[in-house]
Amino acid sequence: MKLESALVFDRSPREIAVAYLCLGASFVVAADLAVASAVGTLSAWTPVRAVGGWTVVAASSLVVYGATAHHRRRAATARSNLETSNQQLQVLSRVFRHNVRNDLNIIQGYTDLLVDRVDDERSRECLETIRETTDDVVEISEKLRVIEDASPAAPEGRVDLVDTVNEAAAEIDRADVALTVDAPAEAWVHADESIEYPVREVFENAVTHNDESVRRVDVRITETGSTVCLEVRDNGPGIPEDERAVLRAEEETPLSHASSIGLWLVKWMCETQGGTVGFETSDGGTTVRLRFESFDGPTGAGADSAPARESGREGSRASGTPEGDAVADGIGKGAADDD
Repeated sequence: MKLESALVFDRSPREIAVAYLCLGASFVVAADLAVASAVGTLSAWTPVRAVGGWTVVAASSLVVYGATAHHRRRAATARSNLETSNQQLQVLSRVFRHNVRNDLNIIQGYTDLLVDRVDDERSRECLETIRETTDDVVEISEKLRVIEDASPAAPEGRVDLVDTVNEAAAEIDRADVALTVDAPAEAWVHADESIEYPVREVFENAVTHNDESVRRVDVRITETGSTVCLEVRDNGPGIPEDERAVLRAEEETPLSHASSIGLWLVKWMCETQGGTVGFETSDGGTTVRLRFESFDGPTGAGADSAPARESGREGSRASGTPEGDAVADGIGKGAADDD
């Protein structure tokens, strides 16, 4: 199929028009001869009878030439604009990641010096706000680096999703987080090591954007046929509908855009791993489902699940309880629709 496409689209407009003219003229002759043979007048047929058909083919070949030349010019312009946009994005990314980050590091350094020299509480609060804001911008630059460095090629290796989840869970396991993890002994997926970034981002979002006194995060890994699903459910305020709509539309506008780069990182990094993302928000919180292509591990990934791993503190609960299963069953259809 690719070879046949190259035979057409790699040709110049003139070559395409000439080929069309030759084929059209031959078809006119073949059609006239077939008709003459069918009606018994083949012996009286002369090329003069095909002049009308040749005239139509010649005129239409001019139309083919004009249309092909026009679309070629538009394609060349679009390609040039795309290359220019890519160059601009590369420059902006480099400036933001390096120049701006270096300036932010200087601001952070002077902020730390001032904290030790300021006595009044109000000034300390202002310096703390400066510090938090610069930390957020530096974090954004790191996420941009991850996205920029991601390979668009399909992953050829395999990763144990259970190990990746356990590492991400360990980073958010603290006193104010009720964390439960229900997973099999292993779950191998087609991916590379960069799968840790969307997984870690989902875990961080479940905690960072949650104002509850006890931040509940319930994690479950399930295997269904050729798919491994990571489900992360929290009790936070949920992802606004307008932000989820932006991700579904894959386009941002001044009036409709995501509040941060984190959700885009989850979406893009999952897709580079050949996976999909589904978001669902309800009164009880947000459920995020990351689905990846299964890869049979050396010891037979997809075996019976091991007992649930629980790493919560006060207020934690196993996601395998009847209540947790009822909640999961109630939201399954919605997440599938999001996907």
